[in-house]
Amino acid sequence: MQVGLHLPVMAPGLDRDGILEWSRRIDAGPFSTLAVGERINFPNPEAMVTLTAAAVATERVKLAFAVLVLPMHRPVLLAKQLATLDVLSRGRLSVGVGVGGRDEDYRAVGAVWDHRLLGRLEDSVATMRRVWRGEIMAEGIERPVEPFPLQKGGPELMIGALFAQSIRRAARWADGITSFSFGPTAEDVAEKFELARNAWSQAGREKSPRLVTGFWFALGPNGGAQLDSYLERYLAFMGPTAGRDLAPFCIARSASGAREAIARCRDAGADEVLLTPTTADPDEVLRLADLLG
Repeated sequence: MQVGLHLPVMAPGLDRDGILEWSRRIDAGPFSTLAVGERINFPNPEAMVTLTAAAVATERVKLAFAVLVLPMHRPVLLAKQLATLDVLSRGRLSVGVGVGGRDEDYRAVGAVWDHRLLGRLEDSVATMRRVWRGEIMAEGIERPVEPFPLQKGGPELMIGALFAQSIRRAARWADGITSFSFGPTAEDVAEKFELARNAWSQAGREKSPRLVTGFWFALGPNGGAQLDSYLERYLAFMGPTAGRDLAPFCIARSASGAREAIARCRDAGADEVLLTPTTADPDEVLRLADLLG
């Protein structure tokens, strides 16, 4: 099982120097992937710009969007942006897409939040792949939208999903799933992976889905308090007690807890686990590298 690491984009205090230092340390460490997630109505750096900075600062690791909230984006423009990033990273890009779970982000950008989110996501995936194949996107235009991605046909596309309906529908088009577990618990991770395997099989896919999951962690001397504070801040949109209610389930608040969490994901059949830090302190990268041995 591979182990990747998110940039701490949702933690307070991340600045230019922090993004570059985290990126360089992840690239130099025993990690498979450098990942970011997307929020709009939150004090975090914008995902596309941040991952582009990481692409320039790194040479080795895969660069991944754990999830881009696709119905908030214009698909042709996004396809061009992603193709450019694939070129800048020399073909190291992986793209997770999903519908998100926060209507405030949709409202902030003027996007529609309704019951057709999954359908619009699938339409956008089809449009992006048309762009990457070089199809002409409008009548009367003679040239395709370029540049083309270095990866033939475009970068890997994953479904960033927590729930069954999204995973089942993604079996028709996705290369795999990028999920998340609050614990993590072995049962939760294994259930999502088995659902994906069955959905891919029923869809007649020849290749099995790539299975990725993740969880929050804290390894510093005040790891427990740090993780609790992070959850209270990040999950405030779910209500004033959401962070405190979920905190007891998050076991990766120490080195031993993180080892146990990684083992649970491995035993559930994960191809890769993407760990999400709860501090902007770049020494957390070294602590995790030491833990991994």
